[in-house]
Amino acid sequence: MTSIHLDNIVKKFGDFTAIQTMNLEVRDGEFLALLGPSGCGKSTTMNIIAGMETPTHGTVKFGERDITHVPMQKRGVGFVFQNYAIFTHMSVYENLAYGLRMNGTPKAELDRKVQEIAEFLELTAILHRPSAGLSVNILQRLAIGRSAILEPSIFLLDEPLSNVDAAFRAVMRQELKQLQRNFKQTMVYVTHDQLEAMTMADRIAVMDHGVLQQVGTPIDVYNNPRNLFVAQFLGSPGMNLLPGALADRGGDMFVDLELGGSIALKGSDAQAGRAAKSRDVVCGFRPEAVQFDDAGVSLSVTFVERIGARTIVHMGKGAASVKAVFDNKVAVNVGDQTRIAPQDNAIRLFAAQSGESLQVA
Repeated sequence: MTSIHLDNIVKKFGDFTAIQTMNLEVRDGEFLALLGPSGCGKSTTMNIIAGMETPTHGTVKFGERDITHVPMQKRGVGFVFQNYAIFTHMSVYENLAYGLRMNGTPKAELDRKVQEIAEFLELTAILHRPSAGLSVNILQRLAIGRSAILEPSIFLLDEPLSNVDAAFRAVMRQELKQLQRNFKQTMVYVTHDQLEAMTMADRIAVMDHGVLQQVGTPIDVYNNPRNLFVAQFLGSPGMNLLPGALADRGGDMFVDLELGGSIALKGSDAQAGRAAKSRDVVCGFRPEAVQFDDAGVSLSVTFVERIGARTIVHMGKGAASVKAVFDNKVAVNVGDQTRIAPQDNAIRLFAAQSGESLQVA
């Protein structure tokens, strides 16, 4: 296993800065997801780790070894791209065996490893079929197997599941995580899909406009977003974010919302409010943390999405809009006037000007 250290990495393409002073550690044997929207710099970061790009400033280390200027072919990393890039003129077996054969692996060992990876990825039945004409799902599974069979200590995957169907993505999420556990690899996985990141990664590194926004476990990043971007980007639907102003009434802290009404702050939320340098804040809470409350904020229901086991209720409009997630038995219809409030300990406060979290650690 090998750790990865990105120290003060900057990457520029002419006048455009793709990555702005990034410091990131990927621990030995860790599955880390680089998560963010298109153009945020996550693929550039992976390319720097792989050796396909050289940073403008900063160093890249594998363990204690500085590999900043080491060519890609000498870094010993496995790489799987969004486009599977397998050899269509070869059979499935020949594709899986290709890297081992190039490394001079003895025939008996080569055959054993091909059989093992084929069994794991459910390719045994088609080992001797030509790769040309196979489905996109199978071709991507084959591409993953061709890299994984070399057992690289570092395995890089750049949105490998974006071209496959939804059912297959669900299967491959489980298989990729199991593959990483079996080989104890350090794995970096680029994705814009938060479901992939949340379900597979040990930690998530969220990026936007070339800036590393937050690094943490999926549950920590979800529950305690560092800023408004992370709060909005993670979650389906994303966090409710309502502008307001802090108010101290007789020692009790409230957020007076621009849409009307107030939300009481308790415990660490009240402590964060008292410590805030500005009264102007954004009050955030997750849709699944919304409850009906006769003393809550009054909003009109504008849309109801019934999605299997859950129902997403849309209330209000524009900056005064709120989404709430309930079970599929909730009795609510478009046009209903409701009163809602966030559950206790569900509020996250952000500075209105900077967008940074105000919560006390």
